Amino acid sequence: MPQASVKRLIDCNKNKLIELVLDIEKYPEFIPYCLNSKVYKKSKKNNVLYIIADLTIGKGIFKDTYKSDVRYDISTDTINVTNIDGPLNYLVNKWIFKKCDNFTEVSFDVDFELKNKFLNILMTKSFKYGLDKIADSFQKRAEDLFAK
Repeated sequence: MPQASVKRLIDCNKNKLIELVLDIEKYPEFIPYCLNSKVYKKSKKNNVLYIIADLTIGKGIFKDTYKSDVRYDISTDTINVTNIDGPLNYLVNKWIFKKCDNFTEVSFDVDFELKNKFLNILMTKSFKYGLDKIADSFQKRAEDLFAK
């Protein structure tokens, strides 16, 4: 059950960062090993934006697609992601965005378990490294697009 947390201070407007994270269909352009993405449904009710989306992740012959339930709570500036279908027994992913002086503090927590026990063991050993690479990709994309 790989778990990891990443926290970054990014020189970017908080709302722009949230838009970047919610723009799931653009992930293949800048996220390592993200091969494809598709948003099936997007709706808003009260202060929550609901998104149902697929991500295809992989490298070489290893690739798989999982479906996620993404919920952006506008009142708390948090994004919560859980899995619906795919190679995961479960996925709990939380993004928290806070304005700090001229920066935005982004916290990204992930906890998941793959259905394949062997791959789960492999992922546990390299997961923190992979999560750091993903965080680096979001930070670079934000700075390239929105840096003040």
